[in-house]
Amino acid sequence: MLDIRFVRENPELVKENIRKKFQDAKLPLVDEVIALDKRNREIKGEVESLRAKRNKLSKQIGALMAQGKREEAEAVKAEIGRDAERVDVLSAEEKDVEAELLQKMMVIPNIIDPSVPVGKDDSENVELERFGEPVVPDFEIPYHTEIMESFNGIDLDAARRVAGNGFYYLMGDIARLHSAVIAYARDFMIDRGFTYCVPPFMIRGGVVTGVMSFAEMDAMMYKIEGEDLYLIGTSEHSMIGKFIDQMIPEEELPYTLTSYSPCFRKEKGAHGIEERGVYRIHQFEKQEMIVICRPEESPMWYDRLWKNTVDLFRSMDIPVRTLECCSGDLADLKVKSVDVEAWSPRQQKYFEVGSCSNLGDAQARRLKIRVNGKDGRYLAHTLNNTVVAPPRMLIAFLENNLQADGSVRIPEVLRPYMGGKSVLIPKTKKAE
Repeated sequence: MLDIRFVRENPELVKENIRKKFQDAKLPLVDEVIALDKRNREIKGEVESLRAKRNKLSKQIGALMAQGKREEAEAVKAEIGRDAERVDVLSAEEKDVEAELLQKMMVIPNIIDPSVPVGKDDSENVELERFGEPVVPDFEIPYHTEIMESFNGIDLDAARRVAGNGFYYLMGDIARLHSAVIAYARDFMIDRGFTYCVPPFMIRGGVVTGVMSFAEMDAMMYKIEGEDLYLIGTSEHSMIGKFIDQMIPEEELPYTLTSYSPCFRKEKGAHGIEERGVYRIHQFEKQEMIVICRPEESPMWYDRLWKNTVDLFRSMDIPVRTLECCSGDLADLKVKSVDVEAWSPRQQKYFEVGSCSNLGDAQARRLKIRVNGKDGRYLAHTLNNTVVAPPRMLIAFLENNLQADGSVRIPEVLRPYMGGKSVLIPKTKKAE
């Protein structure tokens, strides 16, 4: 959410930013917000004037009564009463105007960074850099669930009977590999100086609207019936929410946290939930990283965050690339974002395994996350990035470490988390 003063003083810049995000339907909001802001300030001014007048008139009543001018005193009382009724009317209008103003302000997108490429959707995202050499082996790589099934490691049919599409049972070596990757990612981030945290997996509505746009909320979040609670779509929601209504001493910044959680997503409006695969699902687990920092430090932390993910994947011998999200692919609160994509030898292309975002002060403004600095108070900047999110990450892992005989090589960094195993042997013989 933008500062209302910024919108008031820079309406054309705000409109141009909306055009860059190809959200022209939101253009009228700028003028509507400015009109509501003007009316809000008019109301406040009139209320202030009436209250000052009441104080002045109240002093006259005593003097008039002392002089025996009862009728004049009663007339002043009546005038004060009429003004009080006017204040009540204005106060009710002020409440309605402020609610409408806030609602519209929360729909206007954040100002994107000047370096963000302009484009309509994810098809116009821009490749930045590749890390590791993509390899296509000289043997056929099966679909990822077929690889898992060769280890008796997944049961989608049972999950479908229990919960429907978009869920899974992971078992045996595949389930252990899933947990090993999460544990390794946790320790990887701790070794980089991040504080480990397990957050609440449900959050209140006020936190939800503080960390994401209404459109994201509608597409992603599951609400607990009859309660002001939502299942989190990512631990970033809880982790940023941890600082709601806080005044942070400047000397304590930055906060660098890495968190584990399950994640729950409706995936409304997505390309659909596959019956066969685990690429797009309703439930998964993730290791996340978030940073709360000074505004001038957020570009530096942005680069450090996505590099952590690249380094993690490269340590497991998985080639990756970074992709700059264009203006039309940025969620409304984001200033800048980069996706990390892993190489798929089967598809011979990259696919998304994580996303790093700088949200500027948008979340902090909504959640009132303030910093008490030596030169005054200001809003913090917030950033988040995926460390790793199996089982999607398992697709990249299995494809890139699959051997011709159907076994899967375990990179050295994961072996301590897999009981020392260097290879996984399939339970079912590979078809000739």
